[in-house]
Amino acid sequence: MIKRTRIKDLLQSSDFNQLFTIKGWVKTFRNNQFIAINDGSSIHNIQAVIDFNTTEESLLKRITTGASIAVTGRLVESLGKGQRVEIKVDGLEILGDSDPEKFPLQPKKHSLEFLREIAHLRFRTNTFNAIFKVRHALAYAVHQFFNDRGFVYLHTPIITASDAEGAGEMFRVSTIDFDHIPRNEDGTINYKEDFFGKSTNLTVSGQLEGELAAMAFGDIYTFGPTFRAENSNTTRHLAEFWMIEPEMAFYDLDDNMNLAEELLKYVIQYAMENCPDELEFLKNRLLEEEKQKPQNERSELDLLGKLNFCLENNFERLTYTEAIEILKNSKPNQKKQFKYLIEDWGTDLQSEHERYLVEKHFKKPVILTNYPSEIKAFYMRQNEPDDRGRKTVRAMDILFPGIGEIVGGSQREERLERLEQRMREMHISKEELSWYLDTRRFGSAPHAGFGLGFERLVLFVTGMTNIRDVIPFPRTPKNAEF
Repeated sequence: MIKRTRIKDLLQSSDFNQLFTIKGWVKTFRNNQFIAINDGSSIHNIQAVIDFNTTEESLLKRITTGASIAVTGRLVESLGKGQRVEIKVDGLEILGDSDPEKFPLQPKKHSLEFLREIAHLRFRTNTFNAIFKVRHALAYAVHQFFNDRGFVYLHTPIITASDAEGAGEMFRVSTIDFDHIPRNEDGTINYKEDFFGKSTNLTVSGQLEGELAAMAFGDIYTFGPTFRAENSNTTRHLAEFWMIEPEMAFYDLDDNMNLAEELLKYVIQYAMENCPDELEFLKNRLLEEEKQKPQNERSELDLLGKLNFCLENNFERLTYTEAIEILKNSKPNQKKQFKYLIEDWGTDLQSEHERYLVEKHFKKPVILTNYPSEIKAFYMRQNEPDDRGRKTVRAMDILFPGIGEIVGGSQREERLERLEQRMREMHISKEELSWYLDTRRFGSAPHAGFGLGFERLVLFVTGMTNIRDVIPFPRTPKNAEF
């Protein structure tokens, strides 16, 4: 029995007239002779040529798009255009039939909206083959980046009793029988009767637990699923998504920014080196898509140009206060073209503002720092008020073209008294987070960290425009299919 050879390896082979066995799925079958086969190992198909004169008609009829087949034959140089090599079929076996009347992925162009409805089959298209190969490469590169720098990979809990962001948009985890809800005398739910004996939720972030480990190991990172019960039906939001969250002891805000920029450049470079065929395909796909847009809405750079641009330029660094001045004086603001006009210091920046700074003003990735404390989380280190009495925190957000915010982080507040004061102001219970405050009670140290939204990174590197297309099975409001 001949061992199966992956199509990716065979496409690069020059072992002509050697016998090989390939197994994969039929993409197309033309003229009862030419079978395009793909096994998922490459975005490219291999062509197998079958002699229909010596093949049973009943077998030929079963070679349909989507069918799984095994082919044994000799590798030969291709006489036709479009491929270097092909397989001259000696034997063919149908491993799994596919009814052409029912299989929804026929050889034609399908809309991304349609493919979301059949997300369990969309992996079989070239577009999603490319997207998820790039996603894999980026995930691998993240682990390699941190491992090479001595970070410890920490698995933080998915079920938690704390709200790291203080936003309250969490999914509740409970085994309480909804038909017989236990209640206290005042009518509130008695969570002591629940599985964990208290109210618990799906995590919105592994940061707080990550800080505990950073106070022992020095440098750690998490990479796992997080959940937000935010009713946002946009192209940039998911209810379930993956986050990369490093936490580093003895880091200040500058160290934090340097690491985040280094990480982003590293993983983009890795994807470009290891997924050239996939990125070339996605580049061409995006160019075709952009042809439908008016000239003034088309990107100045193609996908590969945009990725190289991020690698070749230092990210622009400026404070929130400087950004507000730029935005206040910008043409879109003065002509009232922004949906959310910038009027005063303290405004929470929206995606349109972030993209203006990146795409129009600086034309490169931007790192914004020192945000107003009122619009940021409780754990961020507080700066001394400026000469106008305005309070800021040592936060940093990284903004990317086409995406807006891709990284959010800060130097953490290591001073116990200042942290407790901020928690009181934001009505966050010291008792419930007593374990977190212990890191400030016993050997507190300056430290920092950030969160990188993995799907937003994949969105940027693949050039896709909807975040639902870069995660295998998107979870969004009113949608939890498959």
